[in-house]
Amino acid sequence: MEPAVRAQLEALTKRFNELMELMALPEVAGDHARLQQLNKERASLAPIVALYREHRQALQELDQAQELVRSEADGELREMARAEVSRLTRQQGSLEERLRLELVPRDPKDEGNVFIEVRAGTGGEEAALFAVELLRMYLRYAQRKGWKTDIADQSLTGLGGVKEVTFEVRGRGAYSRLKHESGVHRVQRVPSTESSGRIHTSTATVAVLPEVEEVDVHIAPEDVKVDIFHAGGHGGQNVQKVATAVRLTHLPTGIVVVCRDERSQLQNRVKAMNVLRSRVYQQAVQQQQDQLATERRAQVGTGERSEKIRTYNFPQDRVTDHRVNLTVHNLPHVLDGGLDELLGAVIADAQHRQLEETLAAGPLASSR
Repeated sequence: MEPAVRAQLEALTKRFNELMELMALPEVAGDHARLQQLNKERASLAPIVALYREHRQALQELDQAQELVRSEADGELREMARAEVSRLTRQQGSLEERLRLELVPRDPKDEGNVFIEVRAGTGGEEAALFAVELLRMYLRYAQRKGWKTDIADQSLTGLGGVKEVTFEVRGRGAYSRLKHESGVHRVQRVPSTESSGRIHTSTATVAVLPEVEEVDVHIAPEDVKVDIFHAGGHGGQNVQKVATAVRLTHLPTGIVVVCRDERSQLQNRVKAMNVLRSRVYQQAVQQQQDQLATERRAQVGTGERSEKIRTYNFPQDRVTDHRVNLTVHNLPHVLDGGLDELLGAVIADAQHRQLEETLAAGPLASSR
């Protein structure tokens, strides 16, 4: 175990013990508000402290087993000790990896639902057709995970492509699995309209927004302009006769949300407000990150949507994620929702970088 990881774990254990001592003091026990605050912090530290104690116990047992291998004269007992060393080594490695993950700061939004926005980028109609395939890829991935999906709004092209679409994915852990999909997705293939067989490169952009509650971000009613209009195109005859589509404009930020896929004006308004709340929250978070991490982004890239994150190459039947330099084949499988290998690699890389930042900040930086 790296010294920095051990130092962080020792600091968290020390803080846990301090909390236990504080909570036993009569003056703290009589202060309900402070006791509740301390108990909340203690409960957040308890799992990682217990895991660290288990790791230290396994390490102690491993030392004893290794000593037995060195000193035992009986061949049969020595072989049994070797088997125990092998088992405890695997256990120790597993516990150490779990501890490293526990040190990664948790995003409170990770377990929640998510809004995904897919927009056609450069490439005209081919980009719009690729956006449809990305939409289907995410819908199929959600289906594989047992999550629910709901399209809030979409703008179609005449040839069946999508100019832009906003949809919600509802399921435990949806945001944690999909939050790194934001960015530019590039496709390389021969369009069906290309008679010469020339490969075209087109793009689509993906934005991922966590669903937020009203308590997370307050939007004053007077800050929202509401427009009601007739939905068109794909909503069915009912929405053509009655004004059901809703456009919300957040005046302080200029953010505009349109929702027209529901038959009820009320349903569209509720869904549009949920999307608006997520976008306002995301903008506020981004502004805060811009202020706090300008220097770091200058070193590792901006992370903005203008950066290409993944390429889908049809002639070579491959998908390459440029952030982790991972290429997988069987493109049809990926576009059918087989994203776990790619997502797993990106998530592991993000966790590794987060852990490095936490350890660089020093002990107790991963305040849970």
